[in-house]
Amino acid sequence: MFKGFKTVFIKEIKELIRDPKILVGMILVPLIMLPVMGLVMGYAVTSVEEQSQGSTLVILNNDSDGDWSQTFVTYLSSIMSVQVLSDLSPQQVIDQKLLATYGSTQFIEIPAGFSQNMTLYLEGDHAITTNVNVYGVFQGGGMFSDLGSSEIVAYVNAFNRAIAPDVVLTTHSTIIKDQVQEGIDPATLSMLMLSQSIALPMTVMIMILSSMQIAATSVAMEKEEKTLETLLTSPVDRFAILMGKVSSTVIVAGIAAVTVLIGYSYMIGSITMGIPDTINVDLVTLGLVPSTFGYIMLGISLFVTLLSALALAVIMSSFSENVRSAQALVSYIYPLIFIPSIALMYLDINTLPTAIKAALYAIPFSHPMIASKAVIMGNYTTVIFGIIYVTIFTIIIMYFASKLFSTEKILTAKLMLKKESKKKHNDTN
Repeated sequence: MFKGFKTVFIKEIKELIRDPKILVGMILVPLIMLPVMGLVMGYAVTSVEEQSQGSTLVILNNDSDGDWSQTFVTYLSSIMSVQVLSDLSPQQVIDQKLLATYGSTQFIEIPAGFSQNMTLYLEGDHAITTNVNVYGVFQGGGMFSDLGSSEIVAYVNAFNRAIAPDVVLTTHSTIIKDQVQEGIDPATLSMLMLSQSIALPMTVMIMILSSMQIAATSVAMEKEEKTLETLLTSPVDRFAILMGKVSSTVIVAGIAAVTVLIGYSYMIGSITMGIPDTINVDLVTLGLVPSTFGYIMLGISLFVTLLSALALAVIMSSFSENVRSAQALVSYIYPLIFIPSIALMYLDINTLPTAIKAALYAIPFSHPMIASKAVIMGNYTTVIFGIIYVTIFTIIIMYFASKLFSTEKILTAKLMLKKESKKKHNDTN
């Protein structure tokens, strides 16, 4: 029953090993991609820690004449760099851009009466407690970008242990689009938004990958079955053939963009409805749900990005001999899709070094993920820039495609690595 199995097995293994495109796509790419993902996640955690340790904590001391408020400020200044303000409201701190002035994304308010309440508590009136108010800027960025308020709570708890248990309580407020939203913890809000930062990049990534494979297979099958030669020798304009293929990808891109938007809208609605009443967070009221214009901009960004990916797949598959090599060639682009998707789940692009930020902006497949966060924060300039950039990229790709289809190179073009080329040369000799 298994007669000849060993011979066939060894033959197939040798063919796979000799094909450099399969080695690169299935072995080298994961070896590169997974460590890069680890570096991205490590960098995200490290950058948040460094930002927290190196940043200045702004303290709004509205109990500046009290002894206990001075003690509390002294305790915090022994742990980290602080900048003390007084006689201001929290909204004035925001309106005067004082956080940006001191390079901070959060501040703590010591309210009036803090010292008096502390004294009464320590004298035995344990029914009295005192609060400090923690304000954090919701950045709408990466998975770990809004966790700074948790550290401040840890500092307050350490102060409590040094003085008396549970004497100082913390309340949280979030600064969203320069407006104070009372009673909302930035870390809690960030966790609520987490599903958005994961779901959309994963959906876009899968959509682009599958669409590119379908487009590449379509062209490669025509080359493999020699039907492309018949089509090119027919009395049909070469450019019309190209546009016919591209037009079909446009329809696919349009349908895919609409379906993603429908799913994304449903997901946002499910998140909003599923928030427990005890959390007291209304994403719609807070302006953290895309507007109608935002959905339109996000849809256009998805459409042009998918169109650029499909056009690129058509070009690359033109250099293949068969379906298998076409799929292997397209896999070379996978890191340009995977890495930005994973990176933008964990990182806020606005806090990255200029070189890394420029690299992410240069990759056209990054822009739907960037746009999804930008439309929530109302940053439509970034979205429009991405649409223009990806559109120009697509036009350039289409220009080279039209040049390729206008010559006989579309039939003879092959992309071979040195090892494969050398092997074929030896076979002919």
